[in-house]
Amino acid sequence: MLSLPERAVRSLSALSGGLLRELGNVALPASIRRTTLYHTMVEVALRFLIEEVGQVEGIYPAEGKLAENFLLKRTASHGIELLGMLAFHASPIWILAALADASGGGLKLIHEISEALQEEGLLERDARFDSMEQILDGLEKTSSHLANTLNLPPVDIPGLRREWAQLKSEFETIPPKNVPGVEQVEQIWEKLEQAAAEQHRSVFMVSSLIAISTIAHVPANVIWLSRAARSAARRTGKVLGEAILDHYTAALAEIGRTGFVPYWTREFRPYLRGAASQFAQEHESLTERLLRRDAATPPPPAAPE
Repeated sequence: MLSLPERAVRSLSALSGGLLRELGNVALPASIRRTTLYHTMVEVALRFLIEEVGQVEGIYPAEGKLAENFLLKRTASHGIELLGMLAFHASPIWILAALADASGGGLKLIHEISEALQEEGLLERDARFDSMEQILDGLEKTSSHLANTLNLPPVDIPGLRREWAQLKSEFETIPPKNVPGVEQVEQIWEKLEQAAAEQHRSVFMVSSLIAISTIAHVPANVIWLSRAARSAARRTGKVLGEAILDHYTAALAEIGRTGFVPYWTREFRPYLRGAASQFAQEHESLTERLLRRDAATPPPPAAPE
């Protein structure tokens, strides 16, 4: 009797995971199912659901025990860094590097940012990067490898290339007074490095958390620099990336004031509250409702002898 809940969960996992997998095989084109993003974000999760939770054998080739590394790899990526890969276009690492390169005076900053990416294994450690084109080439070379070996979502290099090409095209039309100075960009980078050191976190992790916060709090139409560049070119006094840079400054100040974990907790509070509420005494679980309903049901009358 006590094992019935586990058996029900495993049975449901086997059926639902298998159904979703078969629906994907039928409904989705093979070109989509072969992509690295589909494999890392969908297929791996379905395999864990089917093979490890549902304990269905013979569906996948036995090239190794998936569960031994699945949770470890997901935990090692810290969740925040994984989301930072997906939100890379809003990351200070990307935004500051793009502004520094586009302005033509940020070679020192490009070197420092590339070193931060090398520390994370996102760029080759022995290579030298002097421009955004070289950084994009390096990310393209390593991102797919990391996705295949660590089940991490790849950085959207084609999207970043389009963004960079559009930004360079729009940058030529922006009045100089509407372009942020290299000194301002470098100051924000220095604050980012200082915050990472004070919080004992990597620059990439702090940058990833700020990227998630940026997407949540900054209007979507200004997060992409190419769109912000068009606005800066048309409107007098509209500084390119001003809203993003202001948010970076405020976020770094808040992290320095409260700490990394409290800032992360505030950003993820709705999800943390929902998770914690499952253990609240006043929260009635489905199991409790079923047991109370069964207890309230009167027993059937005894059959006459």
